[in-house]
Amino acid sequence: MSKFSLYPVTLDGSDTEAKREEIRAYFHNTFDIFEKIFEVLKSDEVFYKKSEPTRHPMVFYFGHTATFFINKLILMKIIKERINPEFESIFAVGVDEMEWDDINGTHYSWPKVDEVREYRKKVRERVDELITSLPLTLPITQDSPMWTVLMGIEHERIHIETSLVLHRQMPLEDLKEVREFNICTHTSAAPKNEMIDINGGSVVLGKDKSHNLYGWDNEYGEFSESIDKFKVSKYLVSNAEFMEFVKDGGYEDEEFWDEEGKKFLAISGAKHPIFWVLEGGNYRYRALHKLIDMPLDWPVDVNALEAEAFCRYKSKKDGVVYSLPSEAEYRLIYEYAGLRDIPDFHESRANLNFYHYFSSCPVDEFGFNGIYDVVGNVWQWSRTPIFGFDGFEVHPAYDDFSTPTFDNKHALILGSSWASSGNMIMKHSRYAFRKHFPQNAGFRYVISSGDEKIENDIYESDELVSQYCEFQYGDEKFGVKNFAIECAKVASKFAKNHTKALDLGCATGRATFELARSFDEVEGIDFSARFIGVGVKLKNDGYVAFASKTEGDLAEKKKVSIEELGCVAVKERVSFWQGDACNLKPNFNSYDLIMATNLIDRLYNPRLFLDSVDERLNSEGFLILTSPYTWQESSTKKELWLGGYKDESGKEVKTIDTLKEILGKKFELVHLQDLEFVIKETARKYQHSIAEVSVWRKK
Repeated sequence: MSKFSLYPVTLDGSDTEAKREEIRAYFHNTFDIFEKIFEVLKSDEVFYKKSEPTRHPMVFYFGHTATFFINKLILMKIIKERINPEFESIFAVGVDEMEWDDINGTHYSWPKVDEVREYRKKVRERVDELITSLPLTLPITQDSPMWTVLMGIEHERIHIETSLVLHRQMPLEDLKEVREFNICTHTSAAPKNEMIDINGGSVVLGKDKSHNLYGWDNEYGEFSESIDKFKVSKYLVSNAEFMEFVKDGGYEDEEFWDEEGKKFLAISGAKHPIFWVLEGGNYRYRALHKLIDMPLDWPVDVNALEAEAFCRYKSKKDGVVYSLPSEAEYRLIYEYAGLRDIPDFHESRANLNFYHYFSSCPVDEFGFNGIYDVVGNVWQWSRTPIFGFDGFEVHPAYDDFSTPTFDNKHALILGSSWASSGNMIMKHSRYAFRKHFPQNAGFRYVISSGDEKIENDIYESDELVSQYCEFQYGDEKFGVKNFAIECAKVASKFAKNHTKALDLGCATGRATFELARSFDEVEGIDFSARFIGVGVKLKNDGYVAFASKTEGDLAEKKKVSIEELGCVAVKERVSFWQGDACNLKPNFNSYDLIMATNLIDRLYNPRLFLDSVDERLNSEGFLILTSPYTWQESSTKKELWLGGYKDESGKEVKTIDTLKEILGKKFELVHLQDLEFVIKETARKYQHSIAEVSVWRKK
């Protein structure tokens, strides 16, 4: 076994101390591999370069996986103190080309690489300590503190692979050869592809929470589909097979590309796959850290748009309709191959988990009952957009892992690659990327009668987000006016300057749009990408659809347009960002007004936020806080509450008094009022609350 290979941790067992040691070994192995792959960067200066414009410099990714551990452990209240608040802010968000991924280099002052190395060392020590000391009962379940540790490990496993893709896109002069990263050295003529019959049948996808291997939220639940008999290619599409498409002018012929594909071509100028290099009229192949002669029998590396274009080309050429496989069809291929879940089969049978190579290898090297590379070598693009199964639930430690990708823009990749390990090589794993993204991904094709129709509006299936959509965009109830609109009116009344405002804890963004009626620029920030995705969709797509719960499993579907809200003229004034109110990035500053609605009693450390919020306001800027003061330990540890308890002398402590104590040195309290709001739970159940609005002017 390669020293880089290690099986994923199982969740069951009878010996807790042995399980701790298993997790420790897995954690250190993951940390070691991640740091090892950054040795391919020739110097520390290279860490500050981008491999492509839509990504951060390499130093971001080097710090990101370590800060993930700390941020999630803080969020789940497993630890109380940060290691480096600045790092845990600037390295927190920005990896998937989302609207709220801030890749503007002027917003960051990246630390020295040695400082990040030292930080990673401290995180390693802290997590190691937790693994040996956290309460542990077996099996490990999703509410166990150790689950959050495993989440951090599996998250870093993902970034091992995605970072290798980014390194592979860096100029060769910025890279060096690492002795342990052995590239496959054999190649020959590519085999001729052929089609294999796969019997149809009933497919049930998903797993339940008793499964003995770690899983991401999108893997749980159930989805069933009946699949007709279909044909699948014996091999992954090789460089040689794809070469026909390139030489026949496939990249220039628009009939093979859909609208998204044409946009990709226009922006990228692509004439061939990203890891092909044209030299002297011949194509060569970009491996991790060097150029090699084109290995014609290796799988081609392409994005989903290129794979789809090839299928249209081949369909026209052969007079047969080819497509990418669906997720359910791939499961039947998996079962035909006789594969079972990790760890029931070994890497020796496939090119994955770094067991054989740090590269692809010939498409006819690893066979499974007559089909090759069912798993391993390169990921395989599917025609299925990722979606949530019936029973899908987000995990509170990472509520935006999956839901932002339930947008019909992220296609599932299937089967794993040479650089996949951990959860990524498991039977039930589900990963998806935007169709134009380069990955260690290729494809195989099918002849199928299937037609993928996934109803995939997450805001209609995400109950909490839908509830907030109803609260902010729904009908008024019991004569109580829309809370977001009324808060924005208060803000506009008191602010002297109307240049720039911050809607902190913006949720689904209604107040952000309302503030833009009177401010030139408004930024909406929320901890949850699930929430800000609504505002982004409303701004970009012009509408948001959601389901307003009526009774039991019944719900009324609603749709609100930006025209109905009267916000078309102001939409370009708003932007949305994901952020932690207790640890905001330094570029969020220079506001005339900051409005934090119903936020203060939901922060894990509200005093931390209040102690520094003045630094983000202009002189004589205004801070507006609203809250019903419903303190609860699920959000804020009791020792950090600002009110709602008796002190040691038995005196009642009220939140407003603590706010006066904290803010009084830097702010003047200029206004207090009550403001009602109503949140609908069902057609016959509502929450009727009264928030206290306090308006503070910076001295």
